Amino acid sequence: MRAWKKAFLLAAIVASFSAWAGAQQATSSVDQVVDRITAREQKEVQVIRQYSPLIETYIQDMRPDKELGSTPSKDHYFLGLADFKKGVVDHSLLDKKVTKGKMAAGPLTHLSDFVSSQYVPEGFLEMVFVDANGFDRAHYHFDYVRKEFLGEVRCLVFDVTPLPKTGKGRFKGRVWATEQDYTIVRFNGVYTPIATLGGFNLHFDSWRTNMQAGLWLPTYVYSQESNLKDVFGGSVRFKSQTRLWGYNLRNAGRESEFSEMTVEAPGAIQDQAAASQDPSPVEAERQWQHEAEDNVVERLQRSGLMAPSGPVDKVLATVVNNIEYTSNVEIQPEIRCRVLLTSTLESFSIGHTIVISRGLLDVLPDEASLAAMLAQEMGEIIVTKPSTDQWGFNDLTNIPTTEIMARLSFRDNAHDADLANQKALELLKASPYKDKLANAGLFLKQLDAEQKALPALINPKLGNRVYLAQQLVGSAPQIQMAKLDQISALPLGGRIRMDAWSDKVDMVKNKPVALISEREKMPFEVTPFLPYLTYYSNTPASSQADKSDAKPAEATTQQPADPQPQAQPQPQD
Repeated sequence: MRAWKKAFLLAAIVASFSAWAGAQQATSSVDQVVDRITAREQKEVQVIRQYSPLIETYIQDMRPDKELGSTPSKDHYFLGLADFKKGVVDHSLLDKKVTKGKMAAGPLTHLSDFVSSQYVPEGFLEMVFVDANGFDRAHYHFDYVRKEFLGEVRCLVFDVTPLPKTGKGRFKGRVWATEQDYTIVRFNGVYTPIATLGGFNLHFDSWRTNMQAGLWLPTYVYSQESNLKDVFGGSVRFKSQTRLWGYNLRNAGRESEFSEMTVEAPGAIQDQAAASQDPSPVEAERQWQHEAEDNVVERLQRSGLMAPSGPVDKVLATVVNNIEYTSNVEIQPEIRCRVLLTSTLESFSIGHTIVISRGLLDVLPDEASLAAMLAQEMGEIIVTKPSTDQWGFNDLTNIPTTEIMARLSFRDNAHDADLANQKALELLKASPYKDKLANAGLFLKQLDAEQKALPALINPKLGNRVYLAQQLVGSAPQIQMAKLDQISALPLGGRIRMDAWSDKVDMVKNKPVALISEREKMPFEVTPFLPYLTYYSNTPASSQADKSDAKPAEATTQQPADPQPQAQPQPQD
């Protein structure tokens, strides 16, 4: 009996020791992982500081609504050039800075006791860092949560809490680090303390994407507050999207052509001067205007404001060709289409190049609405024949990126806009879209209804605002938010996906999502980012939008938000 008790006691001691040893080993293993994550994040901070991407922040103040839950009541727009080498600095591309608040005040600050709150663009830029100073076990407590897939990337998930008396501006929330190299690719939370004297720290969800082998850089930041109280006792309700792109601007343009330049063998070089002829005065004028047009397009692309030519341009060109062919109008030289990378709703023409913004493409509900936007610019090209003569002198376009918005303008006057609209209606009535123009009118009617609440989104920065053609508005049905199959406009991010490294854009190709209530319509509204993360690959994915006959899908149901929706998480331990 005693032998049995001794054996049992010995087994219990061994089991207890094994459990204790296992716990110690697990703790040690977690600590090692945390050390790798924090060390990798410190290197990541240094890598990010080598870049100066463009940064755009668009904010919508929200008000409660009985039927819709909440709707935008006011908006704010910032566009700048980040300067991480100097800390967290945002050089505005717009006419002037809205505020000169200190970074310590956070992204929302009070200028004085007599001035209402204002948003500080640098405060949103700061959200690309978890903690630029002191993200380690000496300043934070880490709790392991689980393993989880973000798209194709398997991540280790930790809850992070600042240790007492470790200073202000510490991050409190959750981080996702790749299991492959321990890079933090998402962090969700708030800087603490939540409120500071004269300002606020806001909740945010920050994402990084894999742009080159082993290189993860900030791309998206979503921020939201539903009922934050300001110093006056009022409620702060808002949603915002921050996008960063233009990381590879040093290689934008034609440097690659130079690096790939080859020299033919001497025997292949022939003097063609004797066979050449000087162009006629008319040909010289056309070449001058075409060169001026190229000067502007190239400058906008090199600054990161315009996407390189790609599959979306082909989609736009297909719609233009449809209108041109059925209207028996031949426009020479051929019309080109390009995409402006900003969220503001605008379009303009430079010679025979139509430029339409990413934001406008995002919110258009169907192809007929897109045709109406393009027809307006086609009308401008046909009737008013915009001149590009002044841009033939390179010094007028060879300007710093931060001065482009102030020194370049492609806006039409009211008279030219009216003439272009009349021609656009003629083109549309003869086009394949003539039986669906009520859809375009519905979009314009929704846009008209939002003008007071969303002036920052609707007012253009370089070109023309969307023209409210009364003939189209008058033919549109009444807006019925409760009618789920009536889609007047999409949320921002519903159409276009952008590569923040190359600035290339592509169409979002996802299955339509069936709406369950009018609250999910959200025309022109900001929505969260949930990118489908993947590891960088040199092999480009095949794209249906690359086909010349590709067209935007009809939007009878709501489209998902940009970029691609996140797959259901698949935690695996």
